[in-house]
Amino acid sequence: MKIVFMGTPDFAVPCLQRLISDVHEVAGVFTQPDKPKGRKGVLTPPPVKVLAEKEGIKVFQPASLKDGEAVGILKDIMPELIIVVAYGKILPPEIIRLPAFGCINIHASLLPKYRGAAPIQWAVINGEEVTGITSMQMDEGLDTGDMLLKEQVPIGENETAGELWERLSFVGADVMSKTVTELINGTLTPEKQDDSLSSYAKMLSKELSPVDWRRSAKEIHNQIRGLSPWPSATAEKDGKTIKLHASRLCEAIKGEPGEIVENDGRLIVACGNGESVEIISLQAEGKKAMTAAEFLRGNRMEKGSFLR
Repeated sequence: MKIVFMGTPDFAVPCLQRLISDVHEVAGVFTQPDKPKGRKGVLTPPPVKVLAEKEGIKVFQPASLKDGEAVGILKDIMPELIIVVAYGKILPPEIIRLPAFGCINIHASLLPKYRGAAPIQWAVINGEEVTGITSMQMDEGLDTGDMLLKEQVPIGENETAGELWERLSFVGADVMSKTVTELINGTLTPEKQDDSLSSYAKMLSKELSPVDWRRSAKEIHNQIRGLSPWPSATAEKDGKTIKLHASRLCEAIKGEPGEIVENDGRLIVACGNGESVEIISLQAEGKKAMTAAEFLRGNRMEKGSFLR
């Protein structure tokens, strides 16, 4: 089958790799433009572009899909199918209708829950125990098209969004491969989404980062792991911001919300429900992330003092 692939970050790489190994004709790859990264602003290609160029696949990086350039390119290619995985751009109706088999999206949730830009992170933040991958026939709505195949994935108690992101990327490749095979065989059975069961996973921002230690330990734990690695949950100590990358629920130790109640090799902070959370990995301003034990050896975190 002649396929155009649209995707950008690491999450989409296993899907593109699977298309190639499944011996489909990948006639072109659309990805976001190169972006400056790091303090020096080095122009860096998206991970999908790196793989596509390595495999000798033509890469297109239009700044917009609305000015006619992308439609013209696709009409020249005339793909039978477009597969979209974390591309980061909304496809206009003209593109969705162009391939004979339409456009299929690989979405990192069990639709109709968590439509939108950050389904993995919000599933963790909200304390979900199960998530998954859904392949979907795209329409003009936001993740509203008919569902094709689903695969459930359990979420670990201490698993961060970053760790779950990596696991789901490979599950997504499996679901995509099965979807394309069944599409070719004519064995797919599309299922309408129940809009009454839908929820929206909005984009993340640094406004979500500050921890309110008056919340329950479980809520804070979910916030820390759901915002890891970006934008990271944060706390303040002595006027400086500390990023919190990993945590776990632990034994209850009496203290006021935000009070450091243990600092002897373990960093335990009291929460608002009479319980406490242990910080496993954290990062001071201008420093690298480190374990709590490493952090405590080089930073003052007196027992009885407070994180704000």
